Amino acid sequence: MRLKALILLSALLPPCLSHGWDPLGWLFHRHGQAQYFGSLQADTTGGACPAECDCPPTFPVAMYCDGRGLNAIPSIPSRIKYLYLQHNAISAVPDSALINATNLVWLFLHHNQLTSDAISKEVFLKLEGLERLFLHHNNLTSIPPNLPRSLRDLRIDHNRIEKVIPTDLEGMDNLTILHLHDNNIADMGTSLKALKSLTLLDLSNNKLIKIPDALPEHLHQFYLEFNSIDSLPEGFLGGLAQLQYVRMSHNQLTNKGIPSDTFNVTGLVELDLSYNKLERIPTVSTTLQHLYLQANQIKEFTLGSFCSIVDVTNFSRLQTLRLEGNEISQEDIPLESALCLRRASSIQI
Repeated sequence: MRLKALILLSALLPPCLSHGWDPLGWLFHRHGQAQYFGSLQADTTGGACPAECDCPPTFPVAMYCDGRGLNAIPSIPSRIKYLYLQHNAISAVPDSALINATNLVWLFLHHNQLTSDAISKEVFLKLEGLERLFLHHNNLTSIPPNLPRSLRDLRIDHNRIEKVIPTDLEGMDNLTILHLHDNNIADMGTSLKALKSLTLLDLSNNKLIKIPDALPEHLHQFYLEFNSIDSLPEGFLGGLAQLQYVRMSHNQLTNKGIPSDTFNVTGLVELDLSYNKLERIPTVSTTLQHLYLQANQIKEFTLGSFCSIVDVTNFSRLQTLRLEGNEISQEDIPLESALCLRRASSIQI
């Protein structure tokens, strides 16, 4: 009886299944034999999936063309919202490349060979719903013009950009994440002024000699490591009430270049000033939790930098304090520090 049931079920199955093909095989062998089944069941709205890419039948709005050795962007069906083109050898984005791709929400073009001259000035204009654009690890010398104002996440790090001008980021009210690290940027001008929603800004490993002007007021994370900044402007953090993480290691900061009470602001959680030229511990807020000062030239442990008054209710919330690689030793820590720094799990000297 069981044998008869199996024979009947086999007769009812489509030919592809009755011969042992796995309908979910594309999940595990995207470049293998199971690609047939995907093509048989694929949604062809707005055009067929290019042969060199995968368009999963269970996720018809996505197109996977990553790591295929492509030299050019293939034809994109109009239904596609999520386009993966990373890890190829694509060198240009002409007007025709995205002509049908007006519904794109994510566009990943990182780890290619794109140059600024080979990206059309109007190619992004019709992508009015684009939220994520990844262009990192290319050969760009400038930010592409006319980027969609709908962008929320722009990653253009690891390129060769030297300058950012206000028109590059104009009108991007929705942008929350901006990665510009590992470029050759020496000047930002007032280009950040328009970014009203920006919460994460990474400018590390560039050629900046000063803090960019007009920082966005909703900034939450600000990374400036590996630049050549030697001083900070007065009231540097005054208008940044939501800022919690500031990393400025590997710069040229001196105490003379830091106005008093620059870092004595509530809200700051982590401050990294390691690998600079500080000779004294700057004054920080009692609400700060993590402070990194290793590899400076600090000669004295100044308890007043952490607590102006020490009693039962007035003490520092500092949990991490790193001071190794300076000109002080464990014996330089005053006994009263046990009261002021009562929450510090360890003080590394």
